[in-house]
Amino acid sequence: MISPEFLKKGDTIAIVSTARKVYLSELKPALEIIKKWELKVILGKSIEAKEDQFAGSDELRATDFQQMLDNPNIKAIWCARGGYGTVRMIDRLDFTKFKKQPKWIIGYSDVTVLHSHIHTLGITSLHAQMPVAIETKTKATINSIYKTLFGEEHSISIPSEKKNRLGTASGELIGGNLSILYSLCGSPSAINTAGKILFIEDLDEYLYHIDRMLQNLKRNGMFVNLKGLIVGGMTQMHDNDIPFGKTAEEIILEICKEFDFPIVFNFPAGHLEDNRALVLGREVELEINTLDVQLKF
Repeated sequence: MISPEFLKKGDTIAIVSTARKVYLSELKPALEIIKKWELKVILGKSIEAKEDQFAGSDELRATDFQQMLDNPNIKAIWCARGGYGTVRMIDRLDFTKFKKQPKWIIGYSDVTVLHSHIHTLGITSLHAQMPVAIETKTKATINSIYKTLFGEEHSISIPSEKKNRLGTASGELIGGNLSILYSLCGSPSAINTAGKILFIEDLDEYLYHIDRMLQNLKRNGMFVNLKGLIVGGMTQMHDNDIPFGKTAEEIILEICKEFDFPIVFNFPAGHLEDNRALVLGREVELEINTLDVQLKF
């Protein structure tokens, strides 16, 4: 995998929205952080653009993103927020210049569309907190973005839990939002999981939806030859009047019972207050024992 160049002070990054509309006032805390990092920032035309729930039309958002992709002076593109809409513009994008001069693409949730597509190009990207609501996140969340972008050593260590499946694994880290990964199956943006470590997270889903999506991933062969599974926040799950009968964690364990790869739950990434940066596409080492969990980039 090819990794974009690390940032240095004085570099320029862009903020755009590939999905839901966003207002400049929502970006002020992130702009202060960027200033402290001694970076310059360019705001795209999608910021404060409106078309129903989107940050402007599909064409506007795609054109905005394309201009940032093709601008050699921009070293990273930070997606302002998620929601829904990135899949509506992905096929309008031309990654020709990006492949010649890769830059960091940063975001999570709906931005999983971009991460997955970029992974098929053989380039790493950054699954991390977006500018909107960054002020509500932990210091570790913000520091992990800085360390990754500026090339500092970055690893994650958390206490282990009884529900984890112990073991060690190494391989490329891939994945993102489960709903998005599920929706990309069968498309040119679908990821190949063989020999890799898969990360998943989701928000505001019914438990039977979680089961259905994971069953689909399984039927697509995405757990065959998988090296390891990292489960981030399964946040604000819902159930029907007639209970599904299992938690999200229990659903995952049941679906993965015929495979022997290690599994960690409640990893600090996703729709959580503590949303650590993950370099998707990078070779990582995962160790899960009875005491702690280590993810080393």
